[in-house]
Amino acid sequence: MNLLKTLATISGMTMLSRITGLMRDVLINSYFGASGWTDAYFAAMRIPNFFRRLFAEGAFSQAFVPILAEYKNKKGDQATRELVDHVATVLVWALLFTCLIGVAGAPIFVYMFASGFAVNPAKFEITVVMTRIMFPYIGFISLVALASGILNTWREFRVPAFTPVLLNLSSIAASLFLAPHMAQPIYALAIAVFVGGMLQMLIQVPALIKIGMLPHLSLNPMFALRDPGVLRVLRQMGPAVLAVSATQISILINSTWASHMPDGSMSWLASADRLMEFPTALLGVALGTVLLPSLSKANAEADTAEYSSLLDWGLRLTCLLAMPAAVALATLPEALTATLFHNGKFDAHAVAMTAQAVTSYGVGLIGLIFVKILAPGFYAKQDIRTPVKIAILVLLATQVMNLMFVPFIQHAGLALSVGLGACLNASMLYRGLRQRGIYAPQAGWLPFLLKLAAALTLMAGVALALSGQVDWIGLKSQKWMRAGLLGGIILACMLSYFLALFAMGFRIRDFRKTSI
Repeated sequence: MNLLKTLATISGMTMLSRITGLMRDVLINSYFGASGWTDAYFAAMRIPNFFRRLFAEGAFSQAFVPILAEYKNKKGDQATRELVDHVATVLVWALLFTCLIGVAGAPIFVYMFASGFAVNPAKFEITVVMTRIMFPYIGFISLVALASGILNTWREFRVPAFTPVLLNLSSIAASLFLAPHMAQPIYALAIAVFVGGMLQMLIQVPALIKIGMLPHLSLNPMFALRDPGVLRVLRQMGPAVLAVSATQISILINSTWASHMPDGSMSWLASADRLMEFPTALLGVALGTVLLPSLSKANAEADTAEYSSLLDWGLRLTCLLAMPAAVALATLPEALTATLFHNGKFDAHAVAMTAQAVTSYGVGLIGLIFVKILAPGFYAKQDIRTPVKIAILVLLATQVMNLMFVPFIQHAGLALSVGLGACLNASMLYRGLRQRGIYAPQAGWLPFLLKLAAALTLMAGVALALSGQVDWIGLKSQKWMRAGLLGGIILACMLSYFLALFAMGFRIRDFRKTSI
């Protein structure tokens, strides 16, 4: 399998997801602005997202995919189907219980994530209502994570990569057609999350049927729990939960910090986060999705050379594509924010505040993406304890940085702490892989990085020189002209970067990689 071609396919689907996500956020910011109500929506949305990242896409996927790959490669179709059936049965029953607890305990969760809202009873109550509407999303998206793990192991990447588009389309439709007819329009966004989650789950079914791996559920979860494979997944999930929870606890603490800041702070961070997630998903998530099954297969076949080669390929491709994205966030924050979000109720002050957070995220973008490449190097070997220890240390370091930065730069300090914490996480993961002999860098890294640095310096100069000539706020009434100018500057930056690399000898064929 050509990994570069597969990565391009996944990134293309992810690009569609991120474009529709930007459209969603543009509509939300334009219709609702950076207000207390949008803060309530983003706070409520963080609660199901917290559990989604903690259990579904975090601990569960990291524990399940390597074991599933082992069964598929070594134990045959029948044993693999039984494992999938039993894991799905246990997961569904656990999700039903979790969703019931979440709906009933919504006020407690809201207080945990946004204690600052308690001083405003109306804002707190709206957040509670939206949390109850959205909490079943955890159940839907956890089943999506199960399906995605199965499909990715069978090298069927398209459907899982396309799935997030449905949530974005649901939110866009709710903003345009449902919100205007509701007494409290912001509730339309919560309903959209529920509907979008259900659609994401349903679209997996035909793809699972096609590969013959649609799970068969049992009414007896205790029988499924006795499956040795299920017990192995659960044992692996224990330390995996600790590893992922460190990051999610950091997000929870940051959410609490933001809830005590002025109205709009959560919305500014959410908009900046959307810009940061664009390259993170296109590169980090897509690369991690491609690498984990391939690394698991190399590990199952004890091919250490291939294992190290896969990691090296992922790191080089990340440097090649993520570093210019980081430079763009650091040099074009106002241009990006104004062009995308400076509409309707999202005013100039909101642009300035969001741009500060965008710059802060740009500082740590490379670390955020590196973590998604390096962590699978441990997960594929079913070593989750090492990332746990690192994640706990990073959690502590991030909160120390919050104490240092937040008093001076407020919400931007939260974004800066997250980015620098990710860089620390990536450096410790890298060191761990090297010390254990799991990864050995291939020859040529020093000239590779020097050439990248030269091209990035040229690109940064082009970005600063061109963007400084434009009054991005003053062009609010000329949206298409502003978008065209930004597009032209981005094109000039890309041309300067890639032409410089081409002149220094870079070729696409050098980054092709075929998995075993």
